[in-house]
Amino acid sequence: MKKISKVLIANRGEIALRIIRACKELEINSVAIFSEVDVEGIWVRKADECYPIMGDPIKAYLDYSVIISIAKKAGCDAIHPGYGFLSENADFAQACQDNGIIFIGPKPEHIELFGDKMASKVAMKKVGVPVLEGTNEPVKDIHEGEKIAREIGFPVIIKAAFGGGGRGMRIVKLEKDFKDMYESATNESMKYFGRDEVFIEKYVENPRHIEIQIIADKYGNVLHLGERDCSIQRRHQKVIEIAPSPRLNNETRKELYRIATKAMFKLGYESVGTVEFLVDEQNNIYFIEMNTRVQVEHPVTETITGVDIIQRMIEIAEGDKLQFLQEEVQFRGYAIEFRINAENPQKNFMPGTGTVSKYLTPGGPGVRIDTSIYSGYKVPANYDSMIGKLIVWSLTWEGAVKKAKRALDEFYIEGFPTNIPLHREIVRDADFIAGTFNTSYLDKKMDIFKLHSEDNMKKEEEKIANIVKLMETINNNKIKVKH
Repeated sequence: MKKISKVLIANRGEIALRIIRACKELEINSVAIFSEVDVEGIWVRKADECYPIMGDPIKAYLDYSVIISIAKKAGCDAIHPGYGFLSENADFAQACQDNGIIFIGPKPEHIELFGDKMASKVAMKKVGVPVLEGTNEPVKDIHEGEKIAREIGFPVIIKAAFGGGGRGMRIVKLEKDFKDMYESATNESMKYFGRDEVFIEKYVENPRHIEIQIIADKYGNVLHLGERDCSIQRRHQKVIEIAPSPRLNNETRKELYRIATKAMFKLGYESVGTVEFLVDEQNNIYFIEMNTRVQVEHPVTETITGVDIIQRMIEIAEGDKLQFLQEEVQFRGYAIEFRINAENPQKNFMPGTGTVSKYLTPGGPGVRIDTSIYSGYKVPANYDSMIGKLIVWSLTWEGAVKKAKRALDEFYIEGFPTNIPLHREIVRDADFIAGTFNTSYLDKKMDIFKLHSEDNMKKEEEKIANIVKLMETINNNKIKVKH
């Protein structure tokens, strides 16, 4: 077993900072990289060393030949890819190995397998995992796709074969809409992933999106760390994540655990990963994809289990065995994660950018903030709109919802619109409080939510202005303060 002494973090933002913190607790040196627009990034300051990558601000985090060169120059023996960017790039993982650098993640062959949604569907079906009816090979011709959709029966969903995050995905409810939706999906897939292959499968209406957190070492030990409910989404991208799912029955829960762990054991998977499923209204289970990276929503699992997922990733990469058995994993309470995005929900979630002029964060027991922004920080327009995550925990679901209300009311970011007002509405909605939601939740609710982000800002500004006036009055001795 080789102990890792220095890790290069091939990422940016809050996940880079999260990995730096994990490294510090393991007494491992950290190396940050940053693009020209990220020179003021807090992770750059917090890392033990940092190196700029000039040129295009997105390519800076995608050019793995340059990243590996920096890692070798800095004397790093490992690279952690975080999520997004190169995190699920099999060629990058292989290049790390070829250069004698430990890739903190799964084996390249597993990244390649699960990066291909069709191949992964076939592989999972072979090991006994239930999958949705659909194509096993890429569909490149619109006429072939239309014929297949007709055979499956509408509604169907068109999905980019080599992508994720909701990109290149379209739901087709009526046959007359197929051609337009097909062209839209393939064009978006080409734009974001450089390939226009798609596959078509049966669309499950009103399901819950449930994912199982897997952790596995090199010695065949495969455990689960429970499930997360990721049903609250917009444009197929997650907005809120919950652990455990508040309305999942125990029989279905146990079956999800069994299916996920058995499949990963049979496939010889290593590292952490997330097996994602749809659960329909009759509690039928369907595999949709496997993510071979740390998830954005990993903190809710850490909160209810006490397991540091990033640290376990590093230790598994070193060749360490899992330090606990399945029965030793204790699940305690409920955790909810709110993705905080620089976007305007009132304007079709249009991404925003700007400088953080005021920044007030919530605190207290059971409240965690994972972010890389600070007062005075300029949010660049080049990257994803997520600027942080608010995680709350309580022993009960009711308590977690109440804590979320309080924490969101305390959270104040000025300088650009955020989706905090939307989260405030969600946690006050009767269906959310009851735990009765599915993937169509936001589509149905957006029209009834009252999003007054500007009004909230004005109220906060008035409150602060009144406090300032009062302090000025006191300082001018116009009011005597009794002690």
